[in-house]
Amino acid sequence: MSSHTAKPSAGRFAALTLGSVGVVFGDIGTSPLYAFKVAVGQAARATVRESDILGLTSLMLWALIIVVTIKYVTVLMRADNKGEGGILSLMALAQHALGGRTRTVLALGVIGAALFYGDAMITPAISVLSAVEGLRTVPQLAHDVTTPVEIIISLTILVALFLVQSHGTARVATFFGPICLLWFVAITVMGVSHIPDAPKVLLALDPTRGVMFLARHGVIGLFVLGSVSLTITGAEALYADMGHFGRGPIRAGWLVVVFPALVLCYLGQGASALRYIAGPGSQAGIADQDWFFLMAPPVFRIPLVILATAATVIASQAVITGAYSLSNQAIQLGLLPRLNVRRTSEVEAGQIYLPTINFLLMVGVILLVAIFKSSDNLANAYGLAVTGTMAVTTALASIVIRKLWNWPAWRTALIIAPLFAVDLAFFAANSLKLISGAWVSLAMGAAAAAVIATWIRGTRIIGEKARRDRIPLNDFIASLERRPRPQVPGTAVYLSPEPDLTPSALMHNLKHNGILHQTNALVTVVTVDTPRAPEAERASFERLSPSFVRVTLRFGFMESPDVPAAMQKVHGEGASFDPMTTSYFLGRRTIVPSHESGLRRLQDQLFIALARNSANPSDFFSIPPGRVVEMGLQVTV
Repeated sequence: MSSHTAKPSAGRFAALTLGSVGVVFGDIGTSPLYAFKVAVGQAARATVRESDILGLTSLMLWALIIVVTIKYVTVLMRADNKGEGGILSLMALAQHALGGRTRTVLALGVIGAALFYGDAMITPAISVLSAVEGLRTVPQLAHDVTTPVEIIISLTILVALFLVQSHGTARVATFFGPICLLWFVAITVMGVSHIPDAPKVLLALDPTRGVMFLARHGVIGLFVLGSVSLTITGAEALYADMGHFGRGPIRAGWLVVVFPALVLCYLGQGASALRYIAGPGSQAGIADQDWFFLMAPPVFRIPLVILATAATVIASQAVITGAYSLSNQAIQLGLLPRLNVRRTSEVEAGQIYLPTINFLLMVGVILLVAIFKSSDNLANAYGLAVTGTMAVTTALASIVIRKLWNWPAWRTALIIAPLFAVDLAFFAANSLKLISGAWVSLAMGAAAAAVIATWIRGTRIIGEKARRDRIPLNDFIASLERRPRPQVPGTAVYLSPEPDLTPSALMHNLKHNGILHQTNALVTVVTVDTPRAPEAERASFERLSPSFVRVTLRFGFMESPDVPAAMQKVHGEGASFDPMTTSYFLGRRTIVPSHESGLRRLQDQLFIALARNSANPSDFFSIPPGRVVEMGLQVTV
């Protein structure tokens, strides 16, 4: 379990709680815009009765209780990796629990991460569309707001959101918490004001109502259950953003603000629906009602649309930022090629921007809005990726609970089995929407998984060839002692992924220039399975000969490696790493396909494309360009 027990002051705790309300809960907090509407639409395939409204409302409330409150807030938030959460952080923790990288754990982590990218594209599209669609409920705008108008407004907002990412979100982020707090207050007031419309909606708090609904409705009940899963989208953010705000503030934000607001809002929508079906012509148009916006008086609907749009933009921003963080972790863990990572804040280390990821997300979101055209249609694509990631998270958590926490098997099963059963039920229900749109999230996830799998396999093949072709370092140093070469003043740093083998850049430098520096540092950068490496363990130093030293630099998977700064940690231990007299020799690889490669032809081309478009090592390792000497070499894969 976590050892991070330091408690912030009361003022700091309140500020962190407010910040979590703005960043962590934006996605799940805007689900009332579309979740209840879609669920009623699915139930309307048959005659909708009072018991049906109570049943689906009950399913929504208990989904929030079981999946979010019990699974994430109570159980998973205890499984932190040095204070950090998220699918890849949990994967690293599970690997540590098992004593190293295993294929099963790696595969689970890759699947979970790949499905998250599908969620990161669908969330902005469905959230903003559902908010803009609220304009149809404004009487004076009802005839003017057509589907093309909604699409144009939504795309304008979304494209603008992606275009401002390069400037960072530090300035506007201070408004996220207050805006979302206002949002939760608004939906609470709306819900409370409508519960008196049909007080019997409180019967939905009885979980048997939901179970009876599923038992009575068969396949339709499963379709409704798939729509119910929309109420818990964004639950992963509670766990993933734990490192930014801490376990306590996120729990407080959920239990004190968000959970009560969502429960009351869904009860209010349920009461509105009960009152509607009790009236004349109760079944007419029930599937088309926008239950959320209809809870507000007409005079307040335009301000409500504006507030909802702001809340959905914040929700989208949180998912986009999460995609950046996940990608950065994947790069450090060797699951993706080095990408250009820009810092958008001089103060907050977590404020990063990845142009490649931003562009791919923007293109994906534009295509989703253009193809599906409405939040109802997008709901068919939503859910499968989210529930798939949740199932993977539960599977990884079972390893951590059993192996790292040393719980007995029976106790682990007592906690994990019911949670996993709920995950699988939601996943199976969303699988029914495969043909009508859920295939999109699977296709996006499969594409991301293919990229990750290709990169892992390609880098492994190159590493194996390097071990076969390169000279053992001890043999190389021994040969130089027998036949000394001319030396020049200064220090040469060679990045060496294999600490026991001679770097290719060193071999090429000696071959073409015929000289060595007085000090030659062979530097290996290691990513540890914790978010951040302790400063005391940042660098280790070993002298191999009068002219050669071996340095190991350790960085966590949440850190961006700064090699020159880390080299200063070994200054004065028998070697000088003065920035003005140190040169960095890097090998620039040109990768070409080989008929004997272990990759298929398409994988060959994909891997080569990924390698060619990866970031320059000098940028990735924060090495000053003026101190870099690149040595070209060709590698087959």
